Amino acid sequence: MVACLFAVVLVILPKDALQAQSVPRISIGVDQSSKPEDIAVSLQILLIMTVLALAPAILILMTSFTRIIVVLYFTRQALGTNQMPPNQLLIGLALFLTFFIMKPALEQIHEEAFLPYISEEITQKQAFDQAMIPIRDFMVKQTKEQDLGIFMKISQMQKPANIDEVPNSVLIPSFVISELRTAFQIGFVLYIPFLVIDMVIAGVLMSMGMMMLPPVMISLPFKILLFVLVDGWNLLVGSVVNGFF
Repeated sequence: MVACLFAVVLVILPKDALQAQSVPRISIGVDQSSKPEDIAVSLQILLIMTVLALAPAILILMTSFTRIIVVLYFTRQALGTNQMPPNQLLIGLALFLTFFIMKPALEQIHEEAFLPYISEEITQKQAFDQAMIPIRDFMVKQTKEQDLGIFMKISQMQKPANIDEVPNSVLIPSFVISELRTAFQIGFVLYIPFLVIDMVIAGVLMSMGMMMLPPVMISLPFKILLFVLVDGWNLLVGSVVNGFF
């Protein structure tokens, strides 16, 4: 889009007008440096850019986002409403619920890691270690022991004396697997009442000889009605959020 607008401007404006205007020139280059400080700053910038690129994965894999979004998608599939609610709405709801659930951990990170670091009271490594403490505590509470054990077995590491000795490379995938298992269990429970409605509607249509009428068209309004009558969103969100506390 930007390139198209720039091309249109070049075509419309006369050459004299373009020559009269001063256009900034941008150049990117790699120069040699003999100062170690310049190299350290460059590495820090590269590290920050890498963290920013991995920020979505960190948000998805180390918070409650995984379980919430999977459960919301299961709910939509069980209702059979195709693209309603839309993906943007479900992702937005999952993000705000994630911020709500992770608020205590975020506040602890702000008080014990971010503020001391910007005040130059602790180093960057110490700030990272302090920031990981509440995140690890959250993941440990939601991680199943068998999931943690299988990754420890794969990595061929000895049994640690306590959970603090478990590295992040083992804890994070264990947490993700545990969250997926819990989300699929919730999704199975969600499917049961809507599956019963589909079976009842299909049996009624077959008994009436209406084989050409898709049962989904008839069962969809009843499933939506059931979900509204039981205040489904309230029950669903309340149950998912309470599962983390």
